[in-house]
Amino acid sequence: MRELQRQIIDALRVRPEIDPAAEVEARIGFLVDYLGASGASGLVLGLSGGVDSTLAGRLAQLAVERVRERGGDAVFVGVRLPYRVQHDEADAVAALEFVAADESMTLNVGPAVDAFAAEYSDAAGVALTDFTKGNTKARHRMVAQYALAGDRDLLVVGADQAAENVTGFFTKYGDGAADVVPLAGLDKRQSRLLLRHLGAPRQLWEKTPTADLLDEDVGRTDEDELGLRYDDIDDYLEGRDVPDGAAQRIETVWGRNHHKRTGPVGPADTWWRAGTGLSHVPPTHRPPCSWWTCRIRTSSPQISPRCATTCWSGSTH
Repeated sequence: MRELQRQIIDALRVRPEIDPAAEVEARIGFLVDYLGASGASGLVLGLSGGVDSTLAGRLAQLAVERVRERGGDAVFVGVRLPYRVQHDEADAVAALEFVAADESMTLNVGPAVDAFAAEYSDAAGVALTDFTKGNTKARHRMVAQYALAGDRDLLVVGADQAAENVTGFFTKYGDGAADVVPLAGLDKRQSRLLLRHLGAPRQLWEKTPTADLLDEDVGRTDEDELGLRYDDIDDYLEGRDVPDGAAQRIETVWGRNHHKRTGPVGPADTWWRAGTGLSHVPPTHRPPCSWWTCRIRTSSPQISPRCATTCWSGSTH
């Protein structure tokens, strides 16, 4: 096993083999315990119809049901947050039905995003780029979830898992913002396994992952954006051998996206200085640009619809 591979696996706590039933129980138990410790009244999560949000949503619903079985009071609110009309509407509806949230609603972020884009254009004198608008959609979705959480004393559930964490494939302060992340330590393959174990319809646990943030490239797959196959990412996280090119890409984006896995950097922080953090990436594997110039998720070495620069960083700002 590669040296950095072991460090990454240890950091993300991914295990090569899991028992789906035990994992489901542990993650429900975690949510129940944290709800009790926090004193919150329940949970809220944006449901897109993808593998991860569907799994996180079902775990959240099972958790609040257990709280009530024990004499407590908790509610789960599942919220759909489309931008105008979602292209995979059928999957989103199927996910909502499977999750069976106590309460569900649809809050369309289209008007808010479009209003901001228009205001931005008036103020800046240029139109908001499609890739930055994509991140704006993700952040508006999180604004909506925290508005619900604030008014109803709920915790926001995040659907981040290890395959997205290692690649930085999430919007900083968008879908990367949450109070609890019950899928931490699972890779994409394992998330599918748990969803299948819970009895989800095949169309949901077999669904092709897509961030679906771009107006100009609707439905573009995660793997196309990343330039990586989830099978390779999962194999890497499970300690298996993967092609050198895939391993180098994973390790590059891991180093470049450290800033997304920590809080805002201050004078006392040292991870970004020479000898730590970004320097984990061998110089020959580093792109000729800085991670902080990237504004949208990408892993392509050329100009991407998800990045305003030519950097291959996987960063979403």
